[in-house]
Amino acid sequence: MNKTFNYSTLRVGIIGGGQLGKIMAQKAKKMGFHVTILDPTPNCPAAQVSDKQIIGGFHDVEKLSQLVEENDVTTFELEHVDTSILKKMYDDGNKIYPSPYLIELIQDKFKQKELLDKKGIPVPLYKEVKSEACLESFGFPVIQKARKGGYDGKGVILLKSKDDLSKAIKADSFIEELVDIEKEIAVMVARNIEGEIVCYPVVEMLFDERVNICDIVIAPARIDEEIRKQVEEIAIKSIEVLDGVGVFGVELFLTKDNRILLNEIAPRPHNSGHYTIESCLTSQFEQLIRAVTNLPLGSTKLISPSAMVNLLGEEGYKGEPIIEGIHEALEISGLSFHFYGKEQTSPFRKMGHITVLDESLDEALKKAQIAKQILKVKGSIKI
Repeated sequence: MNKTFNYSTLRVGIIGGGQLGKIMAQKAKKMGFHVTILDPTPNCPAAQVSDKQIIGGFHDVEKLSQLVEENDVTTFELEHVDTSILKKMYDDGNKIYPSPYLIELIQDKFKQKELLDKKGIPVPLYKEVKSEACLESFGFPVIQKARKGGYDGKGVILLKSKDDLSKAIKADSFIEELVDIEKEIAVMVARNIEGEIVCYPVVEMLFDERVNICDIVIAPARIDEEIRKQVEEIAIKSIEVLDGVGVFGVELFLTKDNRILLNEIAPRPHNSGHYTIESCLTSQFEQLIRAVTNLPLGSTKLISPSAMVNLLGEEGYKGEPIIEGIHEALEISGLSFHFYGKEQTSPFRKMGHITVLDESLDEALKKAQIAKQILKVKGSIKI
């Protein structure tokens, strides 16, 4: 397969126009590439910084075909897409990365886990749910996960006892042991068409318990060197096993007894990698553009310790977003503010993020937590 691109006229297509697509587009534009976005929402965040938007859904076969045909390479900012047409086009020699076959595998969290397990990647104990009896087979408490469609804490439920069986997910699902977690950690891994692979610093994730959305990311993770090396080895091996091309968010558990278990993989830039925009020599977003266009991968060196905080829509508000506290927050030394340009806010919707750099990780975290209290994304309508 011809892997050469004419970089002076390179056309990049991105499926998805949210905040990830927006920052991907900005990095592609910095390199002089032409960017087309496919998204159903007119003037979505990525469309605001791209050359063209095709307005269409992620299961619209005609619009997906148009995007691939009009561009030299197509990539993704989300995995919930129709892969059938993309697989045909990929087989016909169109450059689509990560491969639609990999996207299809990752869409099914059970199949993803099964393959990684078979290839020797450590994962929590899991079992497909075929009946209510299966839900009880690990005892309680147990985690139940929908095989498809879950994200940002959706499609995951904790069944504490038999009494919770009435709340069980009715869709195709699997169960997982409830792991005794010390820390939730993540690492971004990039791999290009030639198979060159690089790993970013391992980070620590703190979650908003109300909705199980990643709230704060601490870079680097507060773990010892031996654990860090093991995490990197597992993450790199998992992307090689998948033959992935692009950028991948690998989420893992560090257990109380110091085991490392892979939770799941996102086949795209990931919330846990936002800190890389300011904190690393090459951001996860530029790295993706390099990987899918077969350019050499950039350095993942951490320039400075940092803490990233998601700015979520406040509870009790929707409508046009109103940012409170921006002046006060930007007085904090080392703080970078990102707002995604979404036209509507709603409770817990990801509206932006901040990253705070400081030579001291503790100071960066302290400043980020102060900024989190100051910055509020409210809306024009009280609900």
